[in-house]
Amino acid sequence: MTAIMSVKDVGRSFGGFVALAGITAEFERNKVTAVIGPNGAGKSTFFNVLSGVLAPSTGSIRFKGQELKGQKQHRFAHLGIARSYQITNLFPHLSVAENVRVAAQALRTRYDILRHRESYAELPEKAEAALAQVGLSHRRGRRARDLAHGEQRALEIAIALVADPELLLLDEPTAGMGPEETKEMVALIERLAAARTILLVEHKMKMILGLSDRILVLHHGRLIADGTPAAVQSDPEVRRVYLGQNDGYA
Repeated sequence: MTAIMSVKDVGRSFGGFVALAGITAEFERNKVTAVIGPNGAGKSTFFNVLSGVLAPSTGSIRFKGQELKGQKQHRFAHLGIARSYQITNLFPHLSVAENVRVAAQALRTRYDILRHRESYAELPEKAEAALAQVGLSHRRGRRARDLAHGEQRALEIAIALVADPELLLLDEPTAGMGPEETKEMVALIERLAAARTILLVEHKMKMILGLSDRILVLHHGRLIADGTPAAVQSDPEVRRVYLGQNDGYA
């Protein structure tokens, strides 16, 4: 296994409450890994720790061999880690292209307001490339608030892609979507996975079982299973605490 990120004994506490305890795992390059678990299992906390939103209370996080603990959140994007959020997080009154361009501009280590805009020609180019990857080039001039829900989620991914991430974290990318939009999002994730590592949190089990190369299962902040979809699906402990005895995995 060639791991792009590894976590060892990672824990996170909030006062006396332990949200994560002793999580150890590795994430293989150019694979799709899903994190699942019942409500309150620690999925969001784990995602926030991996993306730099929260610092781990204990343990180590390494990305391409570099220790991340103690790094500022903005450094994660510069190192090659980007994420989308469960709740849509866009500039609703800006156009699709402007949303992505602002994200590209924010990634610059320095931005000179007195510098002529033509000297930033690479920014709209990056924005256009990201929009093309998610299939939104034809919507570039439309305001973000006027997009369909599935298109807004795709725009969020485009915003993450302008950082050229090697590791892309997706927090419930199909939340609120119907069957057709979910199908389109799955196809997009499959395309993106051809060139980068993807880690996602999702609740749609049929989607997870068909899309993921590997699944981590959290329960009460602890990792109780880590394996292929087939192995996780047949794991008695997973079935007991999360999937139940429903063979359909709805």
